Amino acid sequence: MADFGMSVHVDVPLDEALERTRAALTEEGFGILTEIDVAATLKAKLDVEVPPQIILGACNAPLARQGLAIEPDLGLLLPCNVVVRAGEDGRVLVSALNPELMVTVPGRPELEPIAADAKIRLQNALAAVVGRTA
Repeated sequence: MADFGMSVHVDVPLDEALERTRAALTEEGFGILTEIDVAATLKAKLDVEVPPQIILGACNAPLARQGLAIEPDLGLLLPCNVVVRAGEDGRVLVSALNPELMVTVPGRPELEPIAADAKIRLQNALAAVVGRTA
């Protein structure tokens, strides 16, 4: 995974990985604000076939509120994207953007504790996706 994200692999079908991811995010206090089916969108708009990939726009409202109180333009960097996609090896990759990286953009050190909290919650969610049994 690139330096700007964190990820886990799971050996379950994509639909199950997506269900696990939604549940794990909910347990960590995130709501899903958006859901983008990248493969369906590219097929519809460009008639291009790509492997399945779903982008979940996850938001922890209390953390977002804290961050927006410090930096009103932080909304440009929200929500946290979590991607569930079919990997080349047949496994499913679940990835999340590192919130600590996001808060380097506005250059406001006061945002760092909020980003650290969000990162821990996302790491916990990723761990739960792997740890869940069918």
